[in-house]
Amino acid sequence: MDAARLAKDTPKSLKTRARILDHAMRLIAEIGYYAATNPVIADAAGLTRGAMLYHFPSREALVEAAVAHVQAERSALFRAAADALPPGADVTEHAIDSYWDLLHTVPFLAFAELEAAGRTDPAVQALLAPAQAEFDRAQAGDHFLKILHAGAGPRFQASRDLARFMLEGLARASLTYDSDGRRERLLMLIKRATHMLNRKGDVQDLWPD
Repeated sequence: MDAARLAKDTPKSLKTRARILDHAMRLIAEIGYYAATNPVIADAAGLTRGAMLYHFPSREALVEAAVAHVQAERSALFRAAADALPPGADVTEHAIDSYWDLLHTVPFLAFAELEAAGRTDPAVQALLAPAQAEFDRAQAGDHFLKILHAGAGPRFQASRDLARFMLEGLARASLTYDSDGRRERLLMLIKRATHMLNRKGDVQDLWPD
């Protein structure tokens, strides 16, 4: 390991780096990827331009580290939610409620903003692709907040995917009228449809009244 790398791995340097990445994640979530420039992030972290360049000499270096940081924070929140199933709770409803809440946290908002930027920025998309694949495997396999307990196979994976992508779409949707009522009805339908695919309900249960 070279001397420059050792200097950046000191406790003080690592703490400063973590502070930069925390502010980068928050600002990307709050003001957007393009507005959260390196100077803006440095200012929020209380650093001079020179100090910022010491830790992240380019935009690319900062974005690469920020993607890894955001992904680590998302995964930690995801695991915590998966382990927080209350005794006797319905696992499917807990999964859906938990993931809906997660989609409104800073790490998930920041990742969604990075995905939006990646649609037209190949460099950002290339950095995101491994994190997207890792998270997709975790949701479809080990976790999705214990929905895996419903079963295995294409039908059960479809139920998880239906819930996941409908929740993600709803989180990004702009409901222009009766937003609270429409959102609650859609969340109810997502839960009922997932139950139905997991053979815990009939098609009539989608809208019984």
